Amino acid sequence: MELLLFGIAKDIVGKSNIDLSQTSALPNSVADIKVYLTKEYPDFLKLSSFAVAVNSEYATDDIILKDDDEIAIIPPVSGG
Repeated sequence: MELLLFGIAKDIVGKSNIDLSQTSALPNSVADIKVYLTKEYPDFLKLSSFAVAVNSEYATDDIILKDDDEIAIIPPVSGG
């Protein structure tokens, strides 16, 4: 399971991806991913929100994850 990070999420973590297979327990759902990120990288709590995509589709917190899923963290974007 690979976690891809973009924008400020990449800045918070310090790299553009995380191989979650290296963690002690794989997250079971999108909600678990959010808990993992805020626990391991507390600066995520400073974000007003961020979207999660699973296999290139936006996902809600209740989506169940599989070992081979690609998960992207998409922070809020401001434009002008």
